[in-house]
Amino acid sequence: MAIWSERFYLIFIVFFSFSLQAQIESKKKPLDVKKSSTIKQNPKITNLYDAYNKGEEKKAYKKAHELLKSKLDNRSIANTDLLLAYYFNKRAVIDSSIYYTNQAFKYNTSTNDSLKSRLFSLGYNLLAINYNKRGLFNESKKWHLKGIEASQKYNEKNLFYIHMHGLAQTYTELGDYQNALKLFKECLEFKDDSEIILGSYINIADIYSRLKDYDNANIYYKKGKVLCEKTDNFQGKSIILLGLGENYQLQNNYHEALKMFQEALAIADENELNQLAIISRSTIGDCYVSQKKYNEAKLIFSEALQKSIHFGLLQNQIDIYDELRKIEIEMNNYKNAYSFFEKSTHLKDSISKMERTKEINELEIKYKTAQKQKEIKSLKFENEAKRLTLASQEEAIKNMILKDEISKKNNENTILAYQNSSNKKRNEISLLKKDQQLKDLEINQQKNLKSFTINAFFILLIPIVALLFQFYKRFKVQQLLNIKQSEISSQKMNSILKDQELELIKASISAQDKERQRISQELHDSIGGNLAAIKLQVNHLNPSNFSNIKKISNQLDETYQQVRNLSHTLLPKKFSQNKFLEVLESYLNNISEASKIQISYIPYPKKEINELDENIQIEIFKIIQELLTNTIKHAQASKIEIQLNYIENIFNLLFEDNGIGFESENILKGIGLINLENRISKLNGSFSIDSKPKRGTIFNIEFPVLQLMPKPQINGLNLKNQLDELKSN
Repeated sequence: MAIWSERFYLIFIVFFSFSLQAQIESKKKPLDVKKSSTIKQNPKITNLYDAYNKGEEKKAYKKAHELLKSKLDNRSIANTDLLLAYYFNKRAVIDSSIYYTNQAFKYNTSTNDSLKSRLFSLGYNLLAINYNKRGLFNESKKWHLKGIEASQKYNEKNLFYIHMHGLAQTYTELGDYQNALKLFKECLEFKDDSEIILGSYINIADIYSRLKDYDNANIYYKKGKVLCEKTDNFQGKSIILLGLGENYQLQNNYHEALKMFQEALAIADENELNQLAIISRSTIGDCYVSQKKYNEAKLIFSEALQKSIHFGLLQNQIDIYDELRKIEIEMNNYKNAYSFFEKSTHLKDSISKMERTKEINELEIKYKTAQKQKEIKSLKFENEAKRLTLASQEEAIKNMILKDEISKKNNENTILAYQNSSNKKRNEISLLKKDQQLKDLEINQQKNLKSFTINAFFILLIPIVALLFQFYKRFKVQQLLNIKQSEISSQKMNSILKDQELELIKASISAQDKERQRISQELHDSIGGNLAAIKLQVNHLNPSNFSNIKKISNQLDETYQQVRNLSHTLLPKKFSQNKFLEVLESYLNNISEASKIQISYIPYPKKEINELDENIQIEIFKIIQELLTNTIKHAQASKIEIQLNYIENIFNLLFEDNGIGFESENILKGIGLINLENRISKLNGSFSIDSKPKRGTIFNIEFPVLQLMPKPQINGLNLKNQLDELKSN
């Protein structure tokens, strides 16, 4: 029979995470991680969080709504919305909690990146908890991972472990107990917060209980109980009682199990812990089912179902319907059982549909929000224009009133004047009319002159503008050409310098080889020839003095062998006698046998690598020798993989071992690494080191090969055959 609390023990993280956040906000000022003298928190917000942490939650709730109606800066609004989101989260009012969390994100516009990241991290935790309560575990997992990323960015340890804790919870719900145990035990290392430690104790105990390791489960429950007594944590007490009751139930001790469950229910109801109250009722019902007290079980499950529907807890509803279906089957009420099965299936389909459509809804909300913001801006602009229009109209009305008053007075004076000098005015009017006609003619002439001047100006301006535009275009083109020519010249200079460097290197190497070959030939042709001639003469001496002759012959043999060895040593080392890759493979096999290290060796393409210039082959061989020496001395590796690739005149050497590794940023360059850098630099190549402790080391070496040089053939007689022939004679 399934144990009810196994499906619901995830709930405890809700209470611990909330309490933790509230304490963080109160002690450090809301969302203020780095105490900066330039950023001051609104004292009203600080008092709001203080009230909440003192247990005056309803008072803080009312105060928060009052503050939102007043004028606040964006940072204060975001903090207030976040507190309301926690308030509703604690009471399992999920929709409201999600709404206020998103509002906090909207107003999180702080210029301080650390503060902004901290609020986002807190909000991600709230969203993860809310979706966890709804049974949307993959959605919860997504928000915890985003929270871990945000908290790591500014080294927020407390928030990092909160999200780590929540992610472990999600793994548990998804049945991945090994990863869950690993993360919970990592959380125990965070000694700065007792609630995370308490939550980890309870979770670990619950997982061991699921794995039927009751002894380990009881050990961690007891540790959690001791911590709860020290901190007077009633949420933790309730959850531990549920865990202990589950252990009793798994061992068929139903009397003790019921006692634990009922005590947990009393604590949950007293403190308005709604989801814990649902879990407690469900575990009591499950215990009744184990005792075949089906009527009592149905009654208590019905109470739990009503609360789950009231608070919109979808996963709780599904599990309750499943338990009621099992009870109806046991009581042979198959019609009711089928009804509960349909309801459970419908809710599961709803959850799946919600997860699929969530992103579409979010995009739609963002689109509508953007549209509303545009409309608001447009309305603001129109209102401002109307306000300015009204102001100008009011000013115009005032001016008209003043003009009317002035005109009235003028009219009175005018009437008196007209009465006294009406004849005079008539004459003046006629004169004025004539003057007006003359002025009209002058004005028309001036207008014609101005229009002509303006037209002429525009006619001249258009070609000037066109010429200026053409000049500007030519100037830009010429500027681009100059830049390109400068780049081409620079590239040509670099190419010439590199060619000269390569020629100097080749000339130097060729001169060294010629000098060594000359010394070898001198030793062979002069000293070696003379010694061989002396030996021939000694061999023809009188046989009566055979012992002396034998002694002289042995000394000459020894001298001859030394000269021969010296001659061979002075010759440039070549791979002409054997193919390069065969020599390299033989060397690697010898190293593997001697060091007990498994060496895998992958060359491609073999033919082209064997035909590389011998100087390049020698450098490759020495580079591999240096890498093997370092690995054998320091890496403690058991496997080595070497890849040689020659593609499109680029040679690549990839050397990888599975040794202890090291921090590549902190590497100290020894003689070996300096020699390696010098050899790669001589080849105009580059290399990189990728290594981490306990992960091994990768050397990636790459250099260009200018052209394929066929291996030179040895002219003349082989020295060994020539000397052996002289010796035999």
